[in-house]
Amino acid sequence: MSDDIYDDPDSSSINIRPCDNTENIYMNAVPKRSQQRMKHSEIQDRSGDHNHGPYKLAVVFLGLLCVLLLVVIIGLCTTTEEARLRLETNIRDMAGERDKLQSRLWKLESDDMKKIKSHAVDVILDPDTAHRYLLLSADGKQVRFNSTRRNVPDNPKRFSSTMWLRVLGKQGFSAGKFYYEVQVKGKTWWDLGVAKESVNRTGDQHVSTEGGYWAIWLFDGTYAAGPWVSLSLKEKLQRVGVFVDYEAGLVSFYDADCWDHLYSYTNVTFTEKLYPFFDPSYSNGRNSSPLIISPVSICPIK
Repeated sequence: MSDDIYDDPDSSSINIRPCDNTENIYMNAVPKRSQQRMKHSEIQDRSGDHNHGPYKLAVVFLGLLCVLLLVVIIGLCTTTEEARLRLETNIRDMAGERDKLQSRLWKLESDDMKKIKSHAVDVILDPDTAHRYLLLSADGKQVRFNSTRRNVPDNPKRFSSTMWLRVLGKQGFSAGKFYYEVQVKGKTWWDLGVAKESVNRTGDQHVSTEGGYWAIWLFDGTYAAGPWVSLSLKEKLQRVGVFVDYEAGLVSFYDADCWDHLYSYTNVTFTEKLYPFFDPSYSNGRNSSPLIISPVSICPIK
């Protein structure tokens, strides 16, 4: 019998003395094969606890991160929705203000148009100034290229350039305001505007302010004015309005159909008579339509 167990002759019970190697006693009572299995299982459990610790922490961290992201997304969605609603409200308010401003602008443009058109004059072409390759209508309202050189008398008023085919209006203006309209529909090349009385009528000078012309023109699909300032237009011109304020030194051009401002010469010092001038240019097979001085009528702005 083990030294750890003894008989008490005065008692029938067995006393077990406490000892520190209880585990050893227990293990001694277990078969060796079972002990090996138990130790192997314990090693696996301890090893598992050691290896899964960081993994569990990672899972917890990812879970917290997902919750945080969800909170942020919900907050952003709420903020985005509020921003969208505010933006829609602002857009509606801006659209309302735009409509009010547009209405006021239309009224101002209409008033401006009426004031300018109230200075309309009846322009008649002067046959004594017309180039020999120009043909005028009997009423003096239309001018076109004529392929046959006309046999007309020489006079100092007549244009005789080899390049430019010009004609002036009969009436000159040395004060006040005047306005007229010209139909340019169907043409690919033209010049028109006002010219001072002393312009060179025999040379090949291009229209320019230095030469005494304040004009706009169309050439090869490009609209231009001044020292070759290209004009960007929404649509092709059908009728051009020309307005002159002599004292203010102003020459302005408009799309007479939709009343769009095209170009203005400003702060010009006029010292002599101004005449409406026209150049329908050569036909070249595509430019045979005439320039037509149109009746001026006040109509609603489109």
